[in-house]
Amino acid sequence: MLSALNVVVLLMIGAALLLRLATLPVLVRAQTATRLRALTATGVDATAGAPGGIGATVGELAVGLLGIAGVVVFLSVNVGGSFVFKGLGQPFDPANARYIAYSTHMALDLARTIYIATFVTCLLLCLLFSYLTQRKLLTAGLPRQAWSAGPTQARVIGLLAVRAALGIFLLPVAMVLPALVFQIVAVLVSRKPKPVGAGDGGAGGDAQTAEAAQASPVFQAPPNPYAPTVPPQTPYVPTQFAPPVPPTPPAPPVVSSPSVGQPLSPHDARTIGGYRLLGRIGSGGMGTVYLAQRQGSATQVALKTINLELLNDAELLRRFQRESEVLAMVPGAHTARVLDAGVDAGRPYLAMELLDGHPLDVHLREQGPIRSAEALRALALALAVALSGVHRLGLVHRDLKPANIMLTTAGPRLLDFGIAAIVDGTRLTATGGGPGTLTYMAPEQFGEERVGPAADVWAWACCVVCAAHGASPFAATNTGAVIRRIVDTGPEPAALAAVQALDPGLAAVVTRALAIDPAQRPADGTALLAALAAAQPTAPDPAGVHDQITRGWQTLAL
Repeated sequence: MLSALNVVVLLMIGAALLLRLATLPVLVRAQTATRLRALTATGVDATAGAPGGIGATVGELAVGLLGIAGVVVFLSVNVGGSFVFKGLGQPFDPANARYIAYSTHMALDLARTIYIATFVTCLLLCLLFSYLTQRKLLTAGLPRQAWSAGPTQARVIGLLAVRAALGIFLLPVAMVLPALVFQIVAVLVSRKPKPVGAGDGGAGGDAQTAEAAQASPVFQAPPNPYAPTVPPQTPYVPTQFAPPVPPTPPAPPVVSSPSVGQPLSPHDARTIGGYRLLGRIGSGGMGTVYLAQRQGSATQVALKTINLELLNDAELLRRFQRESEVLAMVPGAHTARVLDAGVDAGRPYLAMELLDGHPLDVHLREQGPIRSAEALRALALALAVALSGVHRLGLVHRDLKPANIMLTTAGPRLLDFGIAAIVDGTRLTATGGGPGTLTYMAPEQFGEERVGPAADVWAWACCVVCAAHGASPFAATNTGAVIRRIVDTGPEPAALAAVQALDPGLAAVVTRALAIDPAQRPADGTALLAALAAAQPTAPDPAGVHDQITRGWQTLAL
C-alpha cells in the first residue's frame, strides 16, 4: 500500500497538472504578453491593442497563487493533523525532516537527506525551466535585442531571484512540486509560440491602406530596379536589425513598346555595351532601367545599369555583380530571363527579357483582387514552379512580394533576385539584418535563425492571399502591429477567407505555408508543388502543370 506521504505527493502532482491544463489559455496569453513587452522594449510599439497585456500576466500570477492556496487548504483539511502535513506544509527547514521520518518509519538522517535533496532538486529545476521558458519566448522569431536588452536581462534575473526567495523562505515545501509541474508545462508551451487569435490583433483600419506598411524602406530589400517608385516613409525600426534606408528604386520593365517609356534625358548615354537606348522604363536613386535594342537586332530588351554618380561605390558594384550571377543561374520557367551582362567603360549593365503586362501590386490597385479561382490557382502554381527552380539551385529569393510578380500575357513571372541568398546562409548582397519586405517576411527573418526556402514558401502564401484579398494577410496600421501579427497573433481571418471562398484546397495549402514553425511548412518549392497537387479537388491534370497554368491564366483579364 502507498504511504500517506506518497498519496499526498501524487495528489498534489495530479491536482497541479489538472489545474495547469484547465488554465492553459491564461498561460498562452501571459506568454504572448511577455513577448510583446520584450518587443516594445526594443523600441517597437507592438502593444497597442495587444491581447492580454499586463492583465494576462496578472491573471497567470493569480492562477499560480490560487493553486498554491488550494493545495495548502487541501492538505490542512485532509491531513492537517498528520505528521506528513507538518513536514510538507511548512517553509523549508531541515528540522522538519523528523516528521517525514516518523510517518515513513525511516532513519532520521536518511529522511533529512531525502528531504533536502528533493527540495533543492525541485527548486533548481523550477528555476532552470523558468529561465528556459523566458529565453525561448524572447528569442523565437523576435529581434536579437529582445533577449539581450539590459531591462529584459534584469527582469529575468529578478524573476528568478524572487521565485528562489519565495521557495526557500515563504512557501510550504509541498508547493515546490506543483510549481515544478506548472513550469514544465510552461516550457513545453513556449517551445512553439502559436497565434492566439488574429481577431484580437489591434490591426484595425482600412487593410488596403495599411498595406503601405510593406513599403517601409528600413525593412525593404536593397534597391529593387523593378519595383514601382514609392514615396519614402519613416516608421520607427529597431536599429540593431534594420538595414540602412535605400534610395527610391527604379520602376519595373513593364513596357511593350518605346512609346510607353519616358524619353531619354540630355544627360543619358545613347549606347551602352553595344545596345542602343530607346527610352527610360524607370529610374531611381541607385540605377536606371532603359528600353534598349541590340545594334543590328530587332529584339528589344530591358537594360539595367547603375547611375553614373555611384560608379565609385564598391559595395554597390559588388551587389550588382552578384545579382547578375544569381539571375544567370535562375531557370527561365516563370522568371525573367537574363540575355546579356557586361561592363561598358566601367559601367556594369544587365540586359533582361522585356516583359509586357504589369506587376501584381499595380493590378490589385487598378483592378482589385483576382476573382477567378482558376486564375488564382494558376498564379499559385506558377510561383511555386519558379520557386522550385530557384530552390533546386540552392538559392532563397527572400523578397517575394506583389511588386516582384509580373503579370504578363504568357503568365506570372517572378522578378528581382537582388537580395537572394545561398541556402547555406552566405549572402549575395551587402551585410546587414533583416532583408525583405515587412508584410511578406517570415517570422525567422526577424531573428538570428537561418533563413531557408521555407521563408519563400511563407511569402508565397502571403502573395496568394494578397491576390485574392487585395492586401497582405499581415497588413496593419503600423510597423509594430505588423510584426506582432507575424510573430504572435497570426494572419487576418478575412484575408484567408477570401482564398477559402475561391479554392478551399488552395486555402488549406496556404494555411499550412503560414505556420510559424518553418518545419511545419512545405520545405521548398518542390514540396509546395506536391502539396498543391495533393490538395486539388480532382485528380491532377494529366496534361501537366504548365497547361493547367496556361488555361487558368486565360480566365484573368489583364
